[in-house]
Amino acid sequence: MDKTIIVTGGAQGIGKCISQHLLSCGSRVVIADIDSEAGKECLQEFHRFEESLLFIETNVSIQNSAQQCIETTIEKFQRIDGLINNAGISNPNNAPVEDLSLEDWQKVIQINLTGCFLLSKYAIPYLRQSKGTIINIASTRAFQSEKNTEAYAASKGGIVALTHALAISLGPDIRVNCISPGWIDVSKWRKSSLRKEAELTEIDHLQHPVGRVGKPEDVAFMIEYLISHAAEFITGQNFVIDGGMTKKMIYEE
Repeated sequence: MDKTIIVTGGAQGIGKCISQHLLSCGSRVVIADIDSEAGKECLQEFHRFEESLLFIETNVSIQNSAQQCIETTIEKFQRIDGLINNAGISNPNNAPVEDLSLEDWQKVIQINLTGCFLLSKYAIPYLRQSKGTIINIASTRAFQSEKNTEAYAASKGGIVALTHALAISLGPDIRVNCISPGWIDVSKWRKSSLRKEAELTEIDHLQHPVGRVGKPEDVAFMIEYLISHAAEFITGQNFVIDGGMTKKMIYEE
């Protein structure tokens, strides 16, 4: 897979797994992440891919930083074939909506949703040249919620809508799709200072119709497919990767 792919939030969690998987598939990968410690660890861990790997410290919510990420990628690799908009944060403090500050609301929206817009905006001219692909990472929280998750749910719902809007605006040159993960255990994919063993129970696994909690690899394999020529008839779609949980009717007994 001879492609140049940018993965935002690519130094930890699902993004780190995506970065590693794409490197192993033969792609050149740009890890765009605000956490320089995590980014430098990735450079060390993925050292065998040194010629195909670039880390750019990036704040996706800041316009100049997003633009610089794209420009630096072009300087290094001369092309962009794919953009994986994965960077995101969860709800700060899980505050009830009446106590949720405007600052906290805007921070979540700015990083999770505006970040997708900014990186896409600056990557589009190069993706047009390569007939490339954008894949946005949303969440099953775009469709179902727990209490006090308004900012996060709104941002992820916005990503799903942004996806089909971009697909219509950018086709046929650029395909745009979305992945909505459910419960994905990222314990071993954190930077070393935060890494820990997974604390999962039998109930955690068995409540999923497939019989287990999700792994970042489940998302990475879908990414590989969606950026490939095998998926060239697919655009504007959202793919739920949740072990069937959003199809399960749950009532308290």
